[in-house]
Amino acid sequence: MPRLSADVFAGIVFGAGCTLSHMGAVLKQAVEVCPPHQNQVFLAVLEQLRWFAGQQIRNVAAVGGNIMTASPISDLNPVFMATGCKLTLMDKGKSFSTAPSSVHFYTDVPALDLCVCVCVCVSDGSRVVQMDDGFFTGYRRTIVRPQEILVSIEIPYSQKTQFVSAFKQSPRREDDISVVTAAMSVTFTPGTNVVQDLRLSYGGMAATTVLAKRTMNRLLGRHWEEELLQEACSSLAEEMTLDPSVPGGMVTYRQTLTLSLFYKFYLMVLQKLRRQGVNVDEVPSDCLSATQIYHPQTPSSVQIYQALPEGQSKNDVVGRPIMHLAAMKQATGEAVYCDDLPLYENELYLSLITSSKAHANITSIDSSAVQSFPGVVSCVFAADVPGSNITGVIESDETVLADRQVTCVGHIIGAVVADTQLHAQRAAKAVKIQYEELEPIVTIQEAIAAKSFYQPTRTIQKGDLEAGFKQADHILEGEIHIGGQEHFYLETNVTLAVPRGEDGEMELFVSTQSATKTQTLVAKALGVPANRVVVRVKRMGGGFGGKESRTTVLSSVVAVAANKLKRPVRCMLDRDEDMLITGGRHPFYGKYKVGFLNSGKVVALDVSYYSNVGNSMDLSLSIMDRALFHMENSYSVVNIRGQGFLCRTNLPSNTAFRGFGGPQGMMVAESWMTDVALTLGKPAEEVRRLNLYEEGESTPYNQIVDNVTLDRCWDECLSRSGYHRRRAAVELYNRQNRWTKRGLAIIPTKFGISFTAVFLNQAGALIHIYTDGSVLLTHGGTEMGQGLHTKMVQVASRVLGIPFSKIHISETSTNTVPNTSPTAASASSDLNGAAVKNACEVLLKRLKPYKTKNPKGSWEEWVKAAYLDRVNLSANGFYRTPDLGYDFKSNSGRAFHYFTYGVACSEVEIDCLTGAHKNLSSTIVMDVGHSLNPAIDIGQVEGAFMQGLGLFTLEELHYSPRGVLLTRGPGSYKIPAFGDIPTEMTVSLLRDAPNHKAIFASKAVGEPPLFLASSVFYAIKDAIMAARAESGMSGPFRLDSPASAERIRNTCSDHFTKLCPPPAEPGSFTPWSVQV
Repeated sequence: MPRLSADVFAGIVFGAGCTLSHMGAVLKQAVEVCPPHQNQVFLAVLEQLRWFAGQQIRNVAAVGGNIMTASPISDLNPVFMATGCKLTLMDKGKSFSTAPSSVHFYTDVPALDLCVCVCVCVSDGSRVVQMDDGFFTGYRRTIVRPQEILVSIEIPYSQKTQFVSAFKQSPRREDDISVVTAAMSVTFTPGTNVVQDLRLSYGGMAATTVLAKRTMNRLLGRHWEEELLQEACSSLAEEMTLDPSVPGGMVTYRQTLTLSLFYKFYLMVLQKLRRQGVNVDEVPSDCLSATQIYHPQTPSSVQIYQALPEGQSKNDVVGRPIMHLAAMKQATGEAVYCDDLPLYENELYLSLITSSKAHANITSIDSSAVQSFPGVVSCVFAADVPGSNITGVIESDETVLADRQVTCVGHIIGAVVADTQLHAQRAAKAVKIQYEELEPIVTIQEAIAAKSFYQPTRTIQKGDLEAGFKQADHILEGEIHIGGQEHFYLETNVTLAVPRGEDGEMELFVSTQSATKTQTLVAKALGVPANRVVVRVKRMGGGFGGKESRTTVLSSVVAVAANKLKRPVRCMLDRDEDMLITGGRHPFYGKYKVGFLNSGKVVALDVSYYSNVGNSMDLSLSIMDRALFHMENSYSVVNIRGQGFLCRTNLPSNTAFRGFGGPQGMMVAESWMTDVALTLGKPAEEVRRLNLYEEGESTPYNQIVDNVTLDRCWDECLSRSGYHRRRAAVELYNRQNRWTKRGLAIIPTKFGISFTAVFLNQAGALIHIYTDGSVLLTHGGTEMGQGLHTKMVQVASRVLGIPFSKIHISETSTNTVPNTSPTAASASSDLNGAAVKNACEVLLKRLKPYKTKNPKGSWEEWVKAAYLDRVNLSANGFYRTPDLGYDFKSNSGRAFHYFTYGVACSEVEIDCLTGAHKNLSSTIVMDVGHSLNPAIDIGQVEGAFMQGLGLFTLEELHYSPRGVLLTRGPGSYKIPAFGDIPTEMTVSLLRDAPNHKAIFASKAVGEPPLFLASSVFYAIKDAIMAARAESGMSGPFRLDSPASAERIRNTCSDHFTKLCPPPAEPGSFTPWSVQV
């Protein structure tokens, strides 16, 4: 139906098909030309449109569709309901006319460009209904009859004594669905503050958008003053209640928001009444910030790195900010990813059949209906695995395809193979599986209660713990839970398997960080030697650890299908499948007991870590090892014990994720460090600085820390951030503002560089020089966007002494460099760079006689001369990290080759009434040695920081009590958006800090910066502490990670939170989601 918008005497009418963008444009124009008192409703709609999805969605979404969807968390319906918007409905079986005389549209604003396309005017079979409490009849149901269509909505002008505001609170400001939405309209008797009409509409508080009718009625005729506020809040607390099992959860938070948002509205109206000359109380100056509407600022950033040394050759590109080799191809869409490969003529597509139960015995599988679907070629089940159905990257505790029992939702049982993706996916849904359900273990706490642990339990202990606690002036205990995290790489897992038709050969194109591990496990499943399987990796669209081991799960199934059918088979997981199947960062639960002196010096620590491993070991033991290796973060603790417990649960196996357990280990450390400062009443930065490692001290695992730059990073970060100036400004701001608070925190990191599994600390490279002088470089690392290939070309360019442009990397493959280690642990530049250097040096040695013979010759001439002299122009390179090998039993040996250090300072502002926060500034100082490529390294620092920001403040995985993942896509799982970037962000690479233990004095950079984002978390905690002080609370308090809006608001305890009903007792209800 054509759009329409027309200005009538009561308001503006929009056709149901009018896009939200068009509606917003018309309303903005109306606001500019209409008298201010008429624009209250328009401004409320515009405020909601600011946060309604994104511009692209608003350009195509229609207002009528938003109304008729009848979502209980609609952004716009509360505004339409609170302001009494009218809807014109038409019986679609009746005739209608477009004659202008049927309906008249009046306007007293000639300047308003109405952009009217057609006036749809109904001659009969129409009715006008008001959006009131009777419009929505149930969840996604309205009073609109089946034969009716929505024609238009009339958005009214506001009256002179009417005030309207709209609110939306969501986990993330930009492009996110609401937790609670609200719109409030009050009309006063002219010249007074007596409430003549009041409408309070809420979304997210019932199965429909609702009016708080009891509260509205109680406040009619009342004066807009403190007594009304108290009664309104008490009434809303009684009226706006939720069942503890309500979908979406967050019961206490949602109930509190109904009061908090009304309080904001109350203050806003007070301001407006005073501006109209009505005699009402002035809004206290410390409450004014509660009335401010958030407007994002354009972020600014500064990147600082060391200039090249004088005299460095122009052809020597090491240390230069060279652009990522594939940057332009990626920007233009020309970069080829796995699923971009052209289809083979006889290629098939595979769709997985997965378990819907978290723990169950399979009693029957019925795939008979599948063959009736178009395009279906075959099904694949465990019986089709020609080799071993038992698999696993370290422990053989998984199956390629489940046959008797499933141990998580998403456990792969089989697959359907068809001619197209659509056909395969449709047919896979027709497979019927019968289960005998078993009781699942989902959470860490359930695993602890059931003593459901994998072995071994790890312990690291140094010093005399008992003596340390006796020495302490204070002892405190605490705990913290750190949530998991989804990798959310842009490119989901994908495999293309191509049988080569003889000798059991199979070629796989895979998006994986571990080509060799994929090769090994696919060969095992096929029952062939590894030399029959070739794995090729051009590039990945992100990995973050999620493609280190779990890619083998999909690749093995696809290879089995290709082997069975003797045809190429492809599968790229949809986002919801990928999130369901592949696991993520391990949730951790930490318990600690810390002893410390009055000075703040920590003298004893006993900490226990529990990780939610899932249904297989995968890499979880190594991840726990790293958590324990980082349990003290950057602080020297003489007497210390750490224990690590691996919880066996019925979740998809959790796996590697950037940081590999380190961030969880350090997060617990910063929790007890914060508690120490709060207990002593000392500034947290003083206590942290007091405990920092110094040169020559030893870690809990008895490794001497050398070349320590923590103090330099700390001091530079203090200086660049203007920490002490900011601290004074924060304290002043907090004294002046009751309902918004600012916080500041400075946090260090010390990240060990090396694989904790010693045998992985090796790398190979292969270099070919062709007769035209061009060089083909291959190494064992894979490119996932982190710039590894770019750095390797820089290394080869320097060693060979040839221009950057002469060197090319085509791909990573198992038939060029064998037995490769995963591209992980931040060690890939170190390992592969040294291997590349070694190969280059071999070639240079072979070319030396020809350079000596013809010193003024060109590279091409030397190469040609060597070739004609029958010299091998191909060379292998190899590197193994020296002096590594830690033994847990004796607590001796060297766990890491060196450490990467860094410090970050962040400032935030929280809204104590809603829990929303703004990241005002972050300053990062990172010791990356002599950077191989400052542009790439700074990009890695910034990217890691933002990913850590998601981990510690935003991203939440929600599981049902039966182990079903509820957050399976971008609609429900939110990673940081543009608005979450700190408004001011500075990254400085520490100067004059060479690291002689890695290639060209550089340092690893991929993972270490991620934990520095915890500075935002602890800045939030600092702000919450200021809010709690307003209510007379002090001392340590628990704040779990992530510091979501819900947790921030609930922890800022005040009289609004106390008015709401207390949470239901655990065990008395079935929650919507559980903390795993």
